[in-house]
Amino acid sequence: MRLHGLLSFPLTPFSGDEVDLAVLTEHLEQQIEAGPSGLFVACGTGEFTALSTEEYHDVVATAVRVADGRLPVVAGCGGGPRTAREFAVIAAECGADGLLLLPPYLISSTPGGLVDHIRYVAAATDLPITVYQRANAILDEAAALALLDIPTVTGLKDGRGDVEAMLRLITAIRTSGHPRAADFGFLNGLPTAELSVQAYEAIGVECYSSAVLCFAPDIATAFQDAVRTGDAATVQLLLTEFYLPFVALRDTAPGYAVSLVKAGARLAGLAMGPVRPPLQDVSPEHERQLADIIARGRAALTGPAV
Repeated sequence: MRLHGLLSFPLTPFSGDEVDLAVLTEHLEQQIEAGPSGLFVACGTGEFTALSTEEYHDVVATAVRVADGRLPVVAGCGGGPRTAREFAVIAAECGADGLLLLPPYLISSTPGGLVDHIRYVAAATDLPITVYQRANAILDEAAALALLDIPTVTGLKDGRGDVEAMLRLITAIRTSGHPRAADFGFLNGLPTAELSVQAYEAIGVECYSSAVLCFAPDIATAFQDAVRTGDAATVQLLLTEFYLPFVALRDTAPGYAVSLVKAGARLAGLAMGPVRPPLQDVSPEHERQLADIIARGRAALTGPAV
């Protein structure tokens, strides 16, 4: 499963103490309409760690039903090795097209130990797996090459943000001579990846996750179109008027990479409900600032430079 361009990482809406599947269905339809190349549900933005196995099943099954073959559905899985395998099996039973394997819970190890963890989870299902590199899950070149020998591991999502280190991994894989080297995928998974998309494209990363797609798909798709067509003026305008102010607001509190996105979806009219602990919802003042940033982004789309 080789993906290109913009990727959607939908939110998980909550009503009281339950997942609101009706709102999730509406949200997923809006995401699909925006034209991403894949839906990554129950991942970081979708608050995977806050979901029970039953809720996870419902979220993934709903996404598969709504997508109805129009685009691939990739489900997050993670935690300890046995927990990750349990979620992987549920995703397969729900009809997901692939898995995003999140870093193992809490434990730090060597790159070789991480490969062992990936191999252990991969043995639970035939679903294609994209490995998420970030936090306590960092690969070196030898570990990246070892992924090629796990047949169902088809890609690597980077949330580390070290472009030079990522270039070394890509080069090691692409020049390895391995039969799977040319088809192995690379994803830019940094928070607000629009800030790094051009640097990552330059080293061969073909797609990126966009949290902005969850609440301002018009801005996210306009930015991606500008990058794709080489419209430097629009890229710079949207960075200046929307993305850089958004990231500055996002960085005011830990967890805002999810909370602020959920607030944006509520501002867009979706009854998303709150985030679950340990995340905290944005303050009223920050929500007002977010509304202003979104308005500035939309104004930029209608300006003369666009």
